[in-house]
Amino acid sequence: MEVFDAVRTVLAVRQFQDKPVPEAIVRQIVEAGRLTASSNNGQPWHFIVVQDKETLRQLGALARTGPYIAQAPLAIVVAMEQSPYAISDASRSIQSMILTAWSQGIGSNWVGFNNLKQVNPVLGIPEGISIRAILPFGYPVKAIGKGQKNRKPLGEIAYRERWGQPFA
Repeated sequence: MEVFDAVRTVLAVRQFQDKPVPEAIVRQIVEAGRLTASSNNGQPWHFIVVQDKETLRQLGALARTGPYIAQAPLAIVVAMEQSPYAISDASRSIQSMILTAWSQGIGSNWVGFNNLKQVNPVLGIPEGISIRAILPFGYPVKAIGKGQKNRKPLGEIAYRERWGQPFA
């Protein structure tokens, strides 16, 4: 899948088949996060790959917006060191992983937005390292209407040279 097609068609997936994600694809997803550009090449991220069903259940119970993590065959917890650019850098790595997975037919969704301190002791993450997100991954239960997004028209959000000058 071409990059633009992945961006154009990716949708949030919250229901997963009971089917494992092949190890080669798991590795590719994590590599996509690792290879993402970061400010000053700081790479403030850490990725914890979770496939144990009991741990996935615990993560689903701890993440208020993501109880469906418990049904995913895989989750990647994105943790970050403290730096002025960590939030931006970790967020970029998350998008890289989601798009890479999508290009392989694997769905995901961003769960949490910080405030996941209760995850640290479950995964042995040291104090001072914060959780940016939990990303459950798996094959979607339903066929998803790729590209069927409800987005504002380009003319409402993009301008040329100055605010209010139509982009088109």
